Amino acid sequence: MKSDWWRCIISLAAVLPIGIGALQTRQQDETTPRDQLQYAAHYFDQQINHFPDDEQFAKSNLSHGTFTQRYYYDTSYYKPGGPVYLYISGETSGPSRFSNLQTGIIQILMEATDGLGVILENRYYGESYPFNTSTTDELLFLTTNQTIADNAYFAQNAVFPDVEGDLTAPGTPWILYGGSLAGAQTALSVKVHGDVLYGGIASSAPIRVDVGYPEWYATIQKYAPQDCVARINGIVDNFDLLVSRNETEAIEEFKALFGLEVLEDHRDFAAAIADPIGNPGFYHSNTWQELNWDDTYGSRDFFYFCGNVSDIDAPEEISQADYVLANYTGGEPWVGLGSYANYVKKFTLPLCPSGDYNSNDCWGTQNASAWANIENTSTRSYLYTSCVEQGAYIAAPQTGPALLSRVIDTSYEQQWCAWAFAAGSSNAIPGSPNIDAYNSFGGFDLSADRLAFIDGDQDVWNDLCYHSDFAPAPRAQGTDLRPEYLITGAGHHWDSYGVLDVEKEPQFIREAHRWEVRVVRKWLRGFEAWKGGREEL
Repeated sequence: MKSDWWRCIISLAAVLPIGIGALQTRQQDETTPRDQLQYAAHYFDQQINHFPDDEQFAKSNLSHGTFTQRYYYDTSYYKPGGPVYLYISGETSGPSRFSNLQTGIIQILMEATDGLGVILENRYYGESYPFNTSTTDELLFLTTNQTIADNAYFAQNAVFPDVEGDLTAPGTPWILYGGSLAGAQTALSVKVHGDVLYGGIASSAPIRVDVGYPEWYATIQKYAPQDCVARINGIVDNFDLLVSRNETEAIEEFKALFGLEVLEDHRDFAAAIADPIGNPGFYHSNTWQELNWDDTYGSRDFFYFCGNVSDIDAPEEISQADYVLANYTGGEPWVGLGSYANYVKKFTLPLCPSGDYNSNDCWGTQNASAWANIENTSTRSYLYTSCVEQGAYIAAPQTGPALLSRVIDTSYEQQWCAWAFAAGSSNAIPGSPNIDAYNSFGGFDLSADRLAFIDGDQDVWNDLCYHSDFAPAPRAQGTDLRPEYLITGAGHHWDSYGVLDVEKEPQFIREAHRWEVRVVRKWLRGFEAWKGGREEL
């Protein structure tokens, strides 16, 4: 979300994109390294509307027919009788997930159990759009219920042209995996369609949401280098003090230090200087969420940023900027301000592709007409989902230390919803996300047989996940049927990434992968009994 599920969508989830025109089936060519395998696109006729009798959808004249949903699969390890692993693509294109078939969690599970792996592109992402545009009326069918119904319908009807036999569910064990929002979709798919889908592993899955999510910064506040954190906290406090006093001249001087005086809206400015940390909108930097145990998929930029902000040997021409606004704080310097501003000017501003910092493709968000563009994009699809059901708008904490200025609250993102999605003839967005619809699946108490939850304790989204500090305890989990695992030291669905030789992975990731293999192998032992109508595990 670039607000991070948004960022996860557009950055982490978009790791290693591959040009669609170049896709060819090469998985059987033994001369091709596994981490370079490419997969042919296949196409499935998916129902636009799985709920024809539902009043919500029946009123639309677009609710009939099918659309083309794209999928990819890997048979490298498959042997007759093996399971099918369905990787839920989430808020990105199918090819952006290839690494999970090549050397990631699906490859690990396929090899361990003679399975087949398949990536299904989510509706309204990649090339799997029901319509040529995304008007408010056309987005009506982008709901959690419709999306998880896709997974069950696909499992019951999927065809793998070069594989003999019928691999459809429930005759074959279909086990889902997803990370982040796709993790939540995995959990909900198993919960709702457990008569078809045999099991699932939900990684970093946000299973309970609120309209606002200031806790996104809590992980960084706690685990990031504390000298860096303390300096940013102090600078944010001082900026907020200027805003509260309406010190117009000082605020403009502060913005100019960062080269961002063009951003008249204080919230846009606050979001821009938070870009290296992560912000509510469209950040361009690699942030805490983009850290990864494997540098192939992650970036260390956050620590480079913090190293600059906390530099105690900064050149005098940089450190002297700490005193520029000291007269507004009783003569006390804004420690680290010069280094912070210098970093933003040198490394963050060049990430704006147009150089127009006040445009919607950079940090300016106040152009209402730009939000109303009905082109099919992952950003528009995700924003719609956030506005309608999911919320989780990133906002600054209103009490305690803050890494993001408190000028930003949930109204900042809610205004984008109003601008982006004008009421149509059969669909209109609510005034605030209907989070009750999303949370009605169970929230923190969501559970199902053969549904595993795995999270990282240093994930910025963890407080929406199974292992949230806000989740009730104790809960009846931790059994073979309902297992759970919290990876100490891990970030956002870090278990989805892997290397061919699992033994060479860091211990905390290696043991998580071994646990996932054990979990699935236990489940598979009970499949025939489940298929026969008896649960014996």
